[in-house]
Parts: sequence; structure tokens; C-alpha cells
Amino acid sequence: MSPVVGPMKILVTGAGGFVGDALCRRLSASGCEVIGLFRDTPAPRDWMETRALGDLTQLDDFADVVGTTDAVVHLAARVHMMRDNAAELDPAYRQANACVTRRLARAAAASGAERFVFLSSVKVNGEETYGTPFREQDAPAPEDAYGRSKRDAEDALREIAATTSMAVTTLRVPLVYGAGVSANFGRLLRVCDTVLPLPLDGIRENRRSLLYLGNLTHALETILKANPNPAGTYFLSDGEDLSTATLICHLRHSLNRRAPRLPISPSIVRAAAAFGGEQGAVRRLCGSLQVDSTRFRKALGWTPPFSPAQGIAATVAAHRAKR
Repeated sequence: MSPVVGPMKILVTGAGGFVGDALCRRLSASGCEVIGLFRDTPAPRDWMETRALGDLTQLDDFADVVGTTDAVVHLAARVHMMRDNAAELDPAYRQANACVTRRLARAAAASGAERFVFLSSVKVNGEETYGTPFREQDAPAPEDAYGRSKRDAEDALREIAATTSMAVTTLRVPLVYGAGVSANFGRLLRVCDTVLPLPLDGIRENRRSLLYLGNLTHALETILKANPNPAGTYFLSDGEDLSTATLICHLRHSLNRRAPRLPISPSIVRAAAAFGGEQGAVRRLCGSLQVDSTRFRKALGWTPPFSPAQGIAATVAAHRAKR
């Protein structure tokens, strides 16, 4: 492949999302020509080209979407919802996350794009680790429709990478947090922003890998500009795994909240959750879910620019600015 001459032209799907907006701003600021794909017509963004395409599952032809770009970053997805675990949801997730990915990647390869970067999930490997973090060589073991759809998308991309000259890079990421975060981390942040005691101070033995938004966008930019192309599948994280108690301590310290400690045993928390039908949520709080990002760091010579403490402080600052 010949080196890119002039500003790199990058297509970003899911540009209006939590990760997509931050990535587009970063790439544009670094001198890239960015084309952002949105579901609905966005507010004007003078730093990038925007296109509103509606539901990508209903799109007939991806060739015109891709055009003549140097790289595609595929972030758009049907995201995981806490109660979307039933097998009957598999077709909807597969259509949105696997079929769209395959069609988009084929169009990108046919158009001559040199790089395709796909944001996958740790959920491809499972929901919990037991003393040993997930590594790239571990067999996939998704437990829900979202995880299975991401696995299927990865399988399709491996086939395309093997039969075309396009370099495909897949990142399996844990929970991502940062300014504007919602979902599970956003709920925990709001709960911590009170003077109420939380029955989670006793959860000190588990470890959770997290990924700050600033570290993720930095890693994505590194992939796009790396020479040679860093094709392959990688785990990515902040590199410092936290217990639930430590995470809450960081959050409350940044929020300047001082609340009474309530160190209830994790076994009691789990039992109460089972009684209340909240086993899934408490599994995420009490259990461990770790990934080993050594392979990515070595392959790209990458070091996360932000520590978890810095990332949490920035997330809290953005949260407080919106109150």
C-alpha cells in the first residue's frame, strides 16, 4: 500500500455517539479530514463533514457511503441493554452489529480503503474473569445477544481481511467512561453524587478493567496513523484495574462527597440482589472482569496518556459542569 499523501480522509460511523463525537473532534484537530455518519441530522459541525443516513440496517448500498476514504472507523452499533439477554434478540443484534459491519467492510475494501478499525467488546469473551484476565488467544464465550453479534462481526472481518488488501484492526474494550458517559457508569456516578452510604465498600477483592474515553480516542488515532498498519485483534484498557470499592472512592473523592462507609459483605449484596431480581447489575459490581492489553501496548509502543484517577476526575468535572 502506498503512503497517504496530504490529510488522511477518515470515515467515522456512530459519529454522534459518546465515543464518536470525541474521536471526530480529536481527528479533526490533528489535521485529518473527517466524515461523520449520523443516524439523524446533527447540529452543524464546522470542523467536519456530516451525513445523516438513518438506520444503517436499512441502507441498500454502502459503496456511496464509503466513497474514497483512506480509513473507516466503525463505531455504530446496537448497544447492549441490561435486560437484552434473551436468545430471541439475536437476529436484531446480528443484523445491526454483524451484517452492517460485514457490508460496510466489504464496501470499504472494494473502494480501496487501506484501514478498517472496528470497536468490539470484552463481552465477546464473556462476563466475568476468575483470577486471570482475558487475552487475545482465549476462545470467545459470549453470554448474550450483544456479545454474540460482536463475535460474528469479528468473524466476518477476519474473512474480509484474509481475502483483501485492507488492514483490519479490532479493539475489544471494557466499560468506557468519560465526559458524557451514561449507562452503567453514569448511573453509578449519579448515585455516588449523594451523601447516602453505599453498601459497596466491602467489595475490595474484585478487579474491573476500565477504559477512559481520552485513552480510547488516543489509541484509535495511534492505530490510524501507525506505520505499518497494526492489523489484528487487541484488548485495550487503562492498564490499572480497580476494585468496586476503589472506584467508588475515586468517584466520591472527585465529587468531594463524604459519606458514611457501609462495608457489607459481597455475599450479602449478591443475596439481596437475587431477592430483588438485580443479579446482573450486582454481578458487574461484585465480580471481576479484566483484560490484558499488553499485546496492544507492545505492538504499537502505546502508553495510555491518562491514569484512571485522571480519567475519573475529568469525567466527574464534566458531570458537575452539567448539573
